[in-house]
Amino acid sequence: MGKHSLSTRRRVAVSILCVVTIVGAFVVRLVDIQVVRADQLVSASLEKTSGAGTLYAPRGNIVDTNGVLLAGSVTLFDITISPKDVDDVTRKDENGDTITVPAAEALAEVAAVLGQQPDAMQKIVQEALDKDPSANFAYLTRGADYATYQALLDLKKRGIWWVYTQQTSGRTYPNGAVAGSLLGYVGSDNGGLGGLELAQDDCLTGENGQQAFQRSKDNVALPGTTVITKEPEPGGELKLTIDSDLNWYLQQLVASQVQAQGAKWGTITVTESKTGKIRAIAEAPSLDPNDVSATASEDRRSRVFQDRFEPGSVFKPLTAASLIDAGLATPASQVVADYRYKPENGASIKDALPHERQQLTLAGVLQTSSNTGTSQLGERLSPEKRYNYLDAFGIGHGSSISFPGEQKGVLHPWQKWDNQTYYTTMFGQGVDVTGIELASAYQALANMGEKLPLTLVEGCSYPDGTVTQVPEKAKPTRIISEKAALETLGMMETVVTEGFWSESLEIPGYRVAAKSGTGEQIIDGILQDTFFSSMAGAVPADDPEYVVTVTLKDPLYKRSSAAAAPVFKEAVLQVIKKYGIPPSTTPGANYPGTY
Repeated sequence: MGKHSLSTRRRVAVSILCVVTIVGAFVVRLVDIQVVRADQLVSASLEKTSGAGTLYAPRGNIVDTNGVLLAGSVTLFDITISPKDVDDVTRKDENGDTITVPAAEALAEVAAVLGQQPDAMQKIVQEALDKDPSANFAYLTRGADYATYQALLDLKKRGIWWVYTQQTSGRTYPNGAVAGSLLGYVGSDNGGLGGLELAQDDCLTGENGQQAFQRSKDNVALPGTTVITKEPEPGGELKLTIDSDLNWYLQQLVASQVQAQGAKWGTITVTESKTGKIRAIAEAPSLDPNDVSATASEDRRSRVFQDRFEPGSVFKPLTAASLIDAGLATPASQVVADYRYKPENGASIKDALPHERQQLTLAGVLQTSSNTGTSQLGERLSPEKRYNYLDAFGIGHGSSISFPGEQKGVLHPWQKWDNQTYYTTMFGQGVDVTGIELASAYQALANMGEKLPLTLVEGCSYPDGTVTQVPEKAKPTRIISEKAALETLGMMETVVTEGFWSESLEIPGYRVAAKSGTGEQIIDGILQDTFFSSMAGAVPADDPEYVVTVTLKDPLYKRSSAAAAPVFKEAVLQVIKKYGIPPSTTPGANYPGTY
């Protein structure tokens, strides 16, 4: 009996010891988990169950001078997949029975939503796995719309959990190709790649925010757990000087003429002469930034800034203004103009069409667009002085706008002019300009001889009210005297009333000053059979408010400035209507063309 009791007591003691040992181990483990390694384990746990995401800052809008939206941001979605997790899907069918959908069929469902081929979808998954068997990320598509996002959410509810959506921001251009070449375009990351989208990227780009959340085992954010750790800061709103309505009309106009004349491309610009603000840059063909790939690569630029050409006779008013400003000629200065002129230096100058000897005034030289008459009167200016005038007009300087990829015209130093160039620069040959340089030179002429920097941006406004890039009021630079400008504009007015294209240019009740041009093209020293047809001028001629320029490259059917004349007239008419310019109340200039 005593031995049995002793044995029982021993067993109880051992049992108690075991229990104490086990409890002690649990206590030690609990202390280790809840005290010693608590922070470390909590962090590891949160790392496994927590997620973070980017809150994309909207790119700033681009608006016209009236606040009309030209470019804006929209919510889009990048669609990704976890290749290693692609597997059969279990779901309920219409009868409530549990079924298994093979992975290939599930992928086909995703492909149908994204508008892709199932084979292409399978290829994306397989290529990712070939590179990394544990791959958990691959893009299926980028920039999907909200409808696609909703359709994918439905698929996730039906068991396809290994496809993910990530909110991002995209770009939309409500007016399509209107001013599209000017606006430019963005890349897949929503950063500017061309045009003003690139030039003004610092203004338009916002600062992304961040969010944190708890997630389920299939990496879906748990409702109610999302916390914004950093608010996104939207980009600034870029306001342009462009009037979208005017730009739309002129773009239809120039596109129609490009088609009608079989031209390669065409442009129209409208500039306020007294402020330098550009109100329209219409180009055809023009980029539609909503679908960049649909536009040929050579048409994805703004030709007004990025193409050079020999302007031809639209240069003659600059030569005439320089002569008058230098006191070497007046509108009545006389010259005998033959079809050909062969000066002593060996050059050979001829007019566009054969004609009998003409007794012309300087005004008549502009009216008939006589190269030989321009050359003889232009001789009165030394090459150095002629160069200095052209340089002051801005030829070869580009613009102050600093448009991406902007070219500068070519005005060779006068010391390098050969015998022929000595004369041809007087009438726009042997010299290259850009469309923006031509508009700028005519702005100075129309502003009574005072040149202003042209502007395209009115400012960049941020959500906090800060406004940057507001152009400072520039002090004009006098290029020629007011008298020289007025008399040159008067002679250009007689081009409209008495010149070759008067029937195509006259607008009853309005005084318009203009000059046509046909610029020949020389490539590698060989004269081509292609050319530029152009027209430039101002309205109203007695006190110009707007400068209008038109350029067509290689028109096939009217192989002269006649191709540009009707477009110029319609553009001027639209400017008159748009800005309510009243009819002229003073008599037009009366400079006889002959003597």
